[in-house]
Amino acid sequence: MPTPMLRSHVLGAWHTADDDGKAVHDAVTGEEIARVSSSGVDFAAALDYGRRTGGPALRELTFHQRAALLKALGLHIREQRERLYAVSARTGATLGDSKFDVDGGMGVLLSYASKAKRELPNDTVYVDGPVEPLGKGGTFLGQHVCVSLRGVAVQINAFNFPVWGPLEKFAPAFLAGVPTIVKPATPTAFLTAELIEVIVESGLLPAGALQFVAGGLGDTFDHLTGQDLVSFTGSASTAQLLRTHSALVRNAVRFNAEADSLNLSALGPDAVPGTPEFDLFVKALVAEMTVKAGQKCTAIRRAFVPSGLVEAVVEAATARLAKTVVGNPAAEGVRMGALASLDQRDEVRRSVGALTGAGRIVYGDPEKVDVLDADPQRGAFLSPILLVGDPDRAEPHEVEAFGPVATVMAYDTTDQLVEYAARGQGSLAGSVVTADTAFARDVVLGVAPWHGRLLILNDRDAKESTGHGSPLPMLVHGGPGRAGGGEEMGGIRGVLHHMQRTAVQADPDTLAAVTGRWVAGAQRHVDDVHPFRKNLAQLRPGDTVVAGPRRVTQEDVEHFAEFTGDTFYAHMDAEAAAANPLFGERVAHGYLVVSLAAGLFVDPDPGPVLANFGVDSLRFLSPVKFGDELTVTLTCKQITPRESADYGEVRWDADVTRQDGESVAKYDVLTLVAKPAG
Repeated sequence: MPTPMLRSHVLGAWHTADDDGKAVHDAVTGEEIARVSSSGVDFAAALDYGRRTGGPALRELTFHQRAALLKALGLHIREQRERLYAVSARTGATLGDSKFDVDGGMGVLLSYASKAKRELPNDTVYVDGPVEPLGKGGTFLGQHVCVSLRGVAVQINAFNFPVWGPLEKFAPAFLAGVPTIVKPATPTAFLTAELIEVIVESGLLPAGALQFVAGGLGDTFDHLTGQDLVSFTGSASTAQLLRTHSALVRNAVRFNAEADSLNLSALGPDAVPGTPEFDLFVKALVAEMTVKAGQKCTAIRRAFVPSGLVEAVVEAATARLAKTVVGNPAAEGVRMGALASLDQRDEVRRSVGALTGAGRIVYGDPEKVDVLDADPQRGAFLSPILLVGDPDRAEPHEVEAFGPVATVMAYDTTDQLVEYAARGQGSLAGSVVTADTAFARDVVLGVAPWHGRLLILNDRDAKESTGHGSPLPMLVHGGPGRAGGGEEMGGIRGVLHHMQRTAVQADPDTLAAVTGRWVAGAQRHVDDVHPFRKNLAQLRPGDTVVAGPRRVTQEDVEHFAEFTGDTFYAHMDAEAAAANPLFGERVAHGYLVVSLAAGLFVDPDPGPVLANFGVDSLRFLSPVKFGDELTVTLTCKQITPRESADYGEVRWDADVTRQDGESVAKYDVLTLVAKPAG
């Protein structure tokens, strides 16, 4: 039976190449399991299909609608994860490794769906930052807005995370309204292909939102424009080649790279044997060497240890490594599977050879390994390799063995540790294992310029820590210099990377029309119906109620002080208040002012307003003295319907003024307002 050819999914249909392609093999048995080729794919047409079909379909949806689709897709993948685990095993992954990859990718989708509903508007435009006044009269304003790029996100993935890698790139692009073309690495392309089949079978995504190329990208880069993006994970040399492509340079195509990374973990001087931190360091070091057979972009490559603790760390780590059973992931008791391919194993062996020029192997043999239930010659198996290296040599800071390999190196001072860290020339992740907060601060501030993410690990956070090597959707994943200089994920930052930030200068009414939210200076609408009597469909930005005046008396202040227990001297002690340079006399509590304002604008009867769930940006601008009269102007500022609920969020602008027209307090009131019944 001939080996199947992996299919691409482009132009809304499956495509099978018309040549022999390149063989990919089971990492455990060496069996040829598929062939990979993109022959016959029209890449210019695929890009055009994404721009003309996928892009418009996505841009018709709001952020919240896209988020709902992401959530549904994440849940669908969860239902199919056993299917993906089974295929993942053929990449050499243990079940734990497969869960790390599959569940991690699924988690990215669900996390982004949740963040989008909380942090993005139910709209297609994102307002970035506050309104900037550009003139003294308030009739000329500036505002940054972010809108979807009109191109395609071309996403090139590495072999080590065939599920998580594509999904962590896809999620923010999809939320931004930008269609995606996924290109997997060849050695594990068969698992990404299975993922794409799961997604296509779901029928959840708009046509053109996601395309898949099994094999090379051909002349894709020749057709990229300034509206397209490229996101790459792989070697630094390939990243350099791609980012200098003439079309990318000519059109200033956005390019994000995650490349080589000699990640460090540093043991603090306080973490001596017998402390929880010592055990945490050793456990993390061994886990990062063996999970995914060390094939993680964030895995620990350089382990820095106080010079007096090197022997103890090596002894503890080798004891743990000796319990690591290497072999067929399907066999009971196996803790570490195979590398992704024989070529990858050969590459790691070459790298270990270079590292031994600056150190010595204290555990493992790169040429020999005991393997359970598999042929060590046909499968891409390799022993975990632990070295002790010379930190003053270049090799440990320049050679990345992308497998189950780490080098322990000694340091004597914090300054020396920081210097050694910098020799890695930029890393994705680092960790500092210590209970000493002063040491942690010095190391973090010293090494942060060379790192995208830093974990401080100790007994206080270990139970909740996700570990040294786990990228999280809400935090940036990337690093400076050698690590590529890019950032993926990072919460909403990753979404905004796929959008164009544009400064809009306009009068208040026009700016309000563009952004879909009321701004100071824009028209207010006052009618006979109190805004709190309007449901979500009836309410409009600019709807306003003006209430007051309400005179503030000494009795009000003293009652509030007695009732709440807030007897701060500026409110209750005339002599002390007179000496206060800000007031000169007793004044009302700021929270009394806010409470009185609420009493003025609230409509008391049952109606569409269901709850007040917060106050944002509260500022007390001018003191309120006995006898001052307060008026509040409450204006509907922003309306955010919730897709999955019978209510939405409404943000109100509250401006409390006194009799001379001066504002004494400004803030946003947040309420939940019902949608129309039925």
